[in-house]
Order: sequence, then C-alpha cells, then structure tokens
Amino acid sequence: MRKTIGRETAVRAENTGWLDLGRIASVEVTSEDPAHPIERAFECTSEGGWRAAEPGEQRIRVVFDKVTPLRRIHLRFREPAVSRTHEFALEWQGPDGLPHQIVRQQWNFSPGGSSEEVENYTVSLEAVGSVELTIRPGDANAVASLECWRMA
Repeated sequence: MRKTIGRETAVRAENTGWLDLGRIASVEVTSEDPAHPIERAFECTSEGGWRAAEPGEQRIRVVFDKVTPLRRIHLRFREPAVSRTHEFALEWQGPDGLPHQIVRQQWNFSPGGSSEEVENYTVSLEAVGSVELTIRPGDANAVASLECWRMA
C-alpha cells in the first residue's frame, strides 16, 4: 500500500467488480484523523470510514498509474451526530491535465432524519488520469468525512 499524508496515498478495494485501487492507483489526501485513515473509505467495510484531522475544506485525489476508463462512481457520506450542510464536488482529469466536473452537490444532514447520503453515478469516461473529491463540511468547525468511495 502506498500512502503519504499531505500529498500521496494508496488504497485497496474488494474484488467485486470495483477497481482494485491499491494495485492501480495512489491517493493524495489533505489530512486524516489517525483513527480514521483514508484506506477505510476505499475498503467500504469499516464503520466510520475516513475523517479529516482538522475542520474545513478537504481534498482526496485518486491518481491512476495509467489512464483508466470509468463507468461507475459510488460515494457514501454519514453524519449521525450533528445537523449540518455539506457540499462536495467531483472532478476528473484526463491525459490533457484539464479538470472536468462530474458533479457538485449539497446535502443537509440531520440526526434522526437524514444521517446518510449515498450517491451512485454512471459515467462514460475513457481515459481518466485522476479523480478528485473536494468536501466542504459546512460550518467552520465541522470536520469532513467519507464513509465509502468506489469506482468501476
């Protein structure tokens, strides 16, 4: 597993049709709580997934070893304790290095109401060099988190 906090990190995934990112990519993350490392978000099996080490906007960037086609992207966010709004943006870069937006979305978490956001996107991207997820967790003291991220 390749991992660097601050710039570059790697991940692994189950062999269920989803890409095995641990073998074909590395991941860059702006920060991580040591109790909730980025690997958990890509395993999609551990309760709690990834959490940032500090409040504010966070970025997670998956960099493929070679350009890769993508057809599906699955994201799951969970906030069981605090009512807040968060926004996320998902972009990809091809061989030209130019960013292309896939989606930008806002969600309101409410314990006892909607504490989980699940997004499944069907895409038709032929030559992806990287995919970047930017999370803006809402108020200034909120900490970004991501329960699960899979790609196929």
